[in-house]
Amino acid sequence: MECKNCELRQRQYYCANCLRNHLRDFRLQTHHFSSDRNEHVARASRAFKSIEAGRLLRAEIARADYRLDQLADNLAKVRRDCDNKRDRLRTLRETLAQRKRTLHAARLLPPQSQTLTKESQELSVLSQTIARARSGLVQELVEVFHVVEVGGRPAVGGRPGARGEWTVGGLVLPVPGDVRRYPPDHINAVITHTIHFLGLLTFYLGIKLPFEVSWSCRRFGVGMPWIGAVRGTESWAKWTTKHPLHLTSNPSSSPSSPSSPSQAPSVSLADSEAPEQTPAHSQNQSFTTGLAMLLYNVCYLAHSQGVEIPLSQAGDALSNLWAVCCSGELGRRSHSTTPLLLPPTPPSFTLDFAQVLQATAASPARAARIRPGRAAQEAVSRTVSERIIEEEEGWDVVELGGDEGFG
Repeated sequence: MECKNCELRQRQYYCANCLRNHLRDFRLQTHHFSSDRNEHVARASRAFKSIEAGRLLRAEIARADYRLDQLADNLAKVRRDCDNKRDRLRTLRETLAQRKRTLHAARLLPPQSQTLTKESQELSVLSQTIARARSGLVQELVEVFHVVEVGGRPAVGGRPGARGEWTVGGLVLPVPGDVRRYPPDHINAVITHTIHFLGLLTFYLGIKLPFEVSWSCRRFGVGMPWIGAVRGTESWAKWTTKHPLHLTSNPSSSPSSPSSPSQAPSVSLADSEAPEQTPAHSQNQSFTTGLAMLLYNVCYLAHSQGVEIPLSQAGDALSNLWAVCCSGELGRRSHSTTPLLLPPTPPSFTLDFAQVLQATAASPARAARIRPGRAAQEAVSRTVSERIIEEEEGWDVVELGGDEGFG
């Protein structure tokens, strides 16, 4: 209503009678709507009761369809299982029939023991044939490389004899203590001959060695030998770094100042070839270690052919190889044919590489013990001494340069 004072429309105010009238009207309306609602609910309930039987019937039909689908799936699964079992049964029957035929054929054959004995005999004959063939190849190899012992004298009148020099291709291969007495070119040539001889010998015999020789390319196209360990579990297998099996002349030496045979270098082989304590890319590769690896290969080859080389004789490589070529067990055991050998090195091979390396790197006075009587040995024959020229220029160990690679 509008205020007479401010002329603004304010909230309407009702008196008690008006409120009672309004409440009565609301109650009447609520009662009317409640009656309508109850009537609609009753009508709906009567309608649901009329369709309940059909609804339950449809639910039962849906349930029956679902169970029928499950039964159909199970039936298909059972059929597949039956088919698989039928196929397996057919396979078992065929296998059984095949075994029966095999058994019948086996009954018609000679006894199994006779067959195995015959096969063993054939294998033994084949092994002997292979051994004879290998022995023939080895003998021809010795003749081609002309591995002989020159010089020396037999024991006469109670006087002890003297051992000669072993040569390959007409070149003397000295023991480690006498390497300083020969020029680098001689050492390189005779070691190269020995490496080729050993490589062909192991190829013919089918033997795998603990240390593998590789070749590096040089500026003149001539490969230089390097040696390092192959894969293994023994103590020698940790020596995987490649070491040289060759020497070079020392460029700092003066060719105009000749030296007498008594003016050999005063340093030992081990001292002149010990690697420097420098970074890995500039370290010298030890010729002494490479030579020890070569000697260890020869000793293992001898062991595989039934020849045991003691540590005191490990330094005489050509003499040990000659003993291998003359072994009565030559060619009978191999890594490629039966009877098979164990991989290098078996427990029966007791020679330790560290001992061979220590003996090889010893000073000349100690290295004499590698070959008894070496210090007191007389001069070799004039033919051999003409080939041996005392070193006028110092020698040095080859460094692995940037233009070299292991071939």
